[in-house]
Amino acid sequence: MTQAIQIRAVTKNYLEGHTTTPALAGVDLTVNRGEMVLMMGPSGSGKTTLLSIMGCILRPTSGQVFLEGNEITAMKERDLPAVRLKHIGFVFQGFNLFPTLTAGENVELALRLKGHKRGAAKDEAHRLLDLVGIGEKYRSYTADISGGQKQRVAIARAVAGSPEVILADEPTAALDSHTGRNIVELMANLAHTENRAVVIVTHDSRLQEFADRVVRVEDGLIVSQPN
Repeated sequence: MTQAIQIRAVTKNYLEGHTTTPALAGVDLTVNRGEMVLMMGPSGSGKTTLLSIMGCILRPTSGQVFLEGNEITAMKERDLPAVRLKHIGFVFQGFNLFPTLTAGENVELALRLKGHKRGAAKDEAHRLLDLVGIGEKYRSYTADISGGQKQRVAIARAVAGSPEVILADEPTAALDSHTGRNIVELMANLAHTENRAVVIVTHDSRLQEFADRVVRVEDGLIVSQPN
């Protein structure tokens, strides 16, 4: 398998006044293309911090992060937005869709930001919404569709432009159990058929059956990481 993300001896400390709070305490993790990894553990264990470091949103206090073989921890801050745009797709717990745009326009916007021309972006947005099973909602405003459909739009937007890595923070938290299972099945299928590296932070143990690996995080450390 091709390595998409490598985390080496990563620490993260938060400074509040004169108090330093450790969030990550020396984490090593590799995520490959073509696999879906769940990150699980108690609230406050460091899962979301680790996901944010993988996504170039946070910088580690120490350690190294490699994305597609390139060390992103060595890059300047001004270079990171372009790395995120090219290589990483995010699926947020709150969807983060534009309510004044249709489902199709939300996906088109992501493609336009990645350099697609208007006609090509429209065609690709149609394809992606078909891929996630809601092609018929292309012209529907996101305020008028269900939570599960919003999350499918968010996934279509995340995979727009073929990023190698898809990162999702509690993507099923606002969904009923049936819809949540469907969403995770969809993301597993994207990993396996589209050769993406998919990492999901979740508290939902019912999703483990769909994962290739389950990584458990406690007190800023990975305490279980099956091969």
